[in-house]
Amino acid sequence: MIILASASPRRRELLEKMGVRDFAVRPSAHEEPFDASLTPYAAVERIALMKGRDVAAGAAPGDIVVAADTLVFLDGAPLGKPADRGEAARMLRALSGREHTVITGLAVLSRAGERVSHESTAVRFLPLTTAQIDWYVNTGEPMDKAGAYGIQGLGAMLIEGIRGDYFNVVGLPVCLLARELALAGYNVFSEGDAV
Repeated sequence: MIILASASPRRRELLEKMGVRDFAVRPSAHEEPFDASLTPYAAVERIALMKGRDVAAGAAPGDIVVAADTLVFLDGAPLGKPADRGEAARMLRALSGREHTVITGLAVLSRAGERVSHESTAVRFLPLTTAQIDWYVNTGEPMDKAGAYGIQGLGAMLIEGIRGDYFNVVGLPVCLLARELALAGYNVFSEGDAV
């Protein structure tokens, strides 16, 4: 069985869209702070691995654990989930009219071992007015998302363009995950009903 070590409804949805039918959701209780001494790539990979190990400790021997951690980086500094509306507005002002990077660390733990990788996508925001930022913050959508926006929701209207994997920005790079699952012994192209 595949175990998704995340409470994210977006990650669960994407796993379902990949055609993975037999999976369980067991969010990790592990809280790992961002380690600024590591590169952004190494830091998100480490967080994903620690989450995966936390859940794998209670998994059956044949289970495959999938863990991910997504962060937004602007000028090399991480933007996590905003603590309040004021912080969400500050993040959106900083992103306005600029390009930033979304990096997801991905860990797949199975009998085949621990595999850790990452995906990176460049996202460019439109120049935003104060009224647009206030409107978006007041929708409530930014509050549970890294970088204070969701590309799959109303936040799509703030984005001028992307270079790279769209699903990575949503929170789960499905192409990378399909390759990693195959290496762990689960081939979505033969075992799932991908749409």
